[in-house]
Order: sequence, then C-alpha cells, then structure tokens
Amino acid sequence: MQRVEAEIARLIDECDYDEVNRLFSMLQGGKRLRAKLILKIAPNHKDAPLLAAIVELIHAASLLHDDVIDDAKTRRGVASVNATDGSKIAVMLGDILYSKAFTELVLFDKDVAQTIASAVTALSKGEMMDVAMAESFNSDEEKYLDMLYLKTATLIEAAAKASALLAGKDVQKYAIYGRNLGLAFQIIDDILDITADEATLGKPAMNDYVEGKCTLPYIYLYKALDAKEKEKLLRLHAKKPTEDELLWMKKKMQEHKTIEKSFQLAKQLSAEAKAAVSEEEELVDILDTMIKRSY
Repeated sequence: MQRVEAEIARLIDECDYDEVNRLFSMLQGGKRLRAKLILKIAPNHKDAPLLAAIVELIHAASLLHDDVIDDAKTRRGVASVNATDGSKIAVMLGDILYSKAFTELVLFDKDVAQTIASAVTALSKGEMMDVAMAESFNSDEEKYLDMLYLKTATLIEAAAKASALLAGKDVQKYAIYGRNLGLAFQIIDDILDITADEATLGKPAMNDYVEGKCTLPYIYLYKALDAKEKEKLLRLHAKKPTEDELLWMKKKMQEHKTIEKSFQLAKQLSAEAKAAVSEEEELVDILDTMIKRSY
C-alpha cells in the first residue's frame, strides 16, 4: 500500500496546483478497499499500484460529488470539502481528480482502461438514480439493488476485473467477487446507519431515511407493516424524526426482523463471492471482515 500512496501523492503533485494538494490532504484516506483488491489480485504486476491509485482517485472524486449532492457536512467524521470550502470547490476538485485519473488510465491496455471507464459511467448513473429515488418512498427491492449495484458495486467489480486482466486470471470469477463484495459492503453500511451510534458513524444515526433513502431495512419494514403503520412510516420519510419516532421505527424493525433479513442477503452475496475465489484466502478474509462490521 505504500507504493499506492506514493503513486497517489505523485498524481496529485502532477496537478501542479497547491490548492489541490491542500484540499486533497483534507480527505480521509478511508479503507482503500479497491486498491487492496487490485494489489491482492495482481500482486506481482508492476502497474498494479498505479491502477490502484487511479481507482482511488476516481472513488475520491465520486465521494466529493456525492457530498455536494447530499449537502453532507461531514465525511468519515471530519468536515467535508463542501462544508469547509464550498460546493463549487468540491465539484471542481472532483473534476480534477476524475480527469487526472483518466489521463493516467489511457496509458493502460484498452480492455483494462475500458473496464474502469465504463464503471465510472455506471456509478454516475447510479448516483442520478439515487437522487431520483429519494424524492419519494421506494418499496421496490429490485430497483434499490439495481441502483446500489451501479452506484457502489460497479467500481469495486471493475477494480477486481481490471486487476484480473492485468494478472491474466479468470476475469469472470473475479468480477463476480467484486460485484457481490460491493453489494454486500453497501448493505452492511445500510444496516450500520441504523444500528451504530453517531460517534461511530460520524453522522447522525438513521440519517439515510432523513435524506430520503429507502434502504433494505426500510423496504422490508414497509412490506411487513399494516396499513396504518405504513402510513406512519411514509409520513416520516425524508423528515427529521423525533426520538419517539426513531424508537418506533427501531422497535418495528426488531419486531419484524428487517435488519436480520437485510443481513442474510449480505451473507448470501458474501457466500457467492467466496465460492468464486475460494482458493484465495486473503480475498475470503476481506469478506469475513466486512460481514463482521455489522454487529
């Protein structure tokens, strides 16, 4: 990972603008999940650290834009760029990171470059879908999972697939691994938004619903409630709930086991991903670690 961090620093320096360095230094590094996948799948390829750095720049750019769209004031527990320097600066920094990543990406083999580039189109489409879906309560599980795949899983899938291309490995099975890892990872995040406290999350608990996002636990809850309770849940959508209303939602989720049902889907996706790369112990460990985050 030191080589990846060095490549990221080099790419940022090559933007040749002190303000970019300052703003990028404010971003929290995060888990570097996508970079770690690339290094584990193509550990011996000389260009794997650069590809990992490119993908991490793309991910950072998408988060900058995401924070502007959501008007998020924090990211990973610290002030977001749009909170400290304004939305215009955050958008432009995201654009710089995207363009710098693509400038480097075109130097790769066509299939590798196309794999990553198409994922960026997909995640942007997923973000648009997410915004549109937040305008009203969504009770369609399939529609939600389609959006989740585009917004979150495609870049993880592409990182796994592109690194398999670099290493000359079975592209399809690594693509399955990346796709399912991405979906399961986001479902666990959806669960944590409900079950974790504000200090852990770096934002208020159950904030997804306040922002209008109907994640799986809410979709499953809606389906389980009676008509009167459905109306109450709909009234609370995209509004800041009182403590009593928060407790009511949590109580109903416990009653109808919607967290457990969501977790079972994440476990199922994780199991399918493990089956695809069962001989790769480190990749299996990533899935196990990810699943353990929920409780």
